[in-house]
Amino acid sequence: MSARLNAFGQPIGPALPHWTPRPSPPRTPMEGRTCRVVPLDAEAHAPGLYAAYSAAPDQRGWTYLPDEMAETEAVFRDRLVARAASRDPLFHAILDRGSGEPLGIASYLRIDPGNGVIEVGHLHFGPRLQRRPASTEAMALMMARAFDELGYRRYEWKCDALNAPSRAAAQRLGFTFEGIFRNAVVVKGRSRDTAWFSITDADWPRIRAGFEAWLDPANFDAEGRQRKALVDLRTRGT
Repeated sequence: MSARLNAFGQPIGPALPHWTPRPSPPRTPMEGRTCRVVPLDAEAHAPGLYAAYSAAPDQRGWTYLPDEMAETEAVFRDRLVARAASRDPLFHAILDRGSGEPLGIASYLRIDPGNGVIEVGHLHFGPRLQRRPASTEAMALMMARAFDELGYRRYEWKCDALNAPSRAAAQRLGFTFEGIFRNAVVVKGRSRDTAWFSITDADWPRIRAGFEAWLDPANFDAEGRQRKALVDLRTRGT
């Protein structure tokens, strides 16, 4: 950030003469080539999501989440009812484009229209979504809504500092690591240090171009394997 000096010779940040608070995210679908990201609907999505999470070989996917796998689909559906009604976090289901099956959950949270800051979180992908193009495209769609559609200035990702896969995912997606907040919260009776990451509106054009190049069908071979990695397309150009 370049600094200006005020009348007292003190450095101050860039002026934002045309800034206005941004709209809150709408409850409308985001459409991609491999997936759809839609507002969470407990009745419609609970059976598929419960099946998706039940297909995992073990429960390690719940370690860093605030809750555990529900014992029954009915209990899980009741949990989703409250989440579907929430406006912040604003929960979404990630659906397979072809079948319409729900494969995971993501949300916007800590939504701050006045400052143009929004966070993505509560991410929980079932096995069929993990390490698939649809998981990347879902994140790209949510970023595009925040920056291109709504005009936010900052997009955040936070996770348990011990959650190595989440930290690696953030950096793969183009987030910049900003540091560790020590003893930030208590989760499941444990102390959690929180790792902070962000993308700003200045970063977004480069990151968006990387997503577009990586998600191009030409970037995948007949077996669906990527030809070029996302980080390479983002840092070296297309």
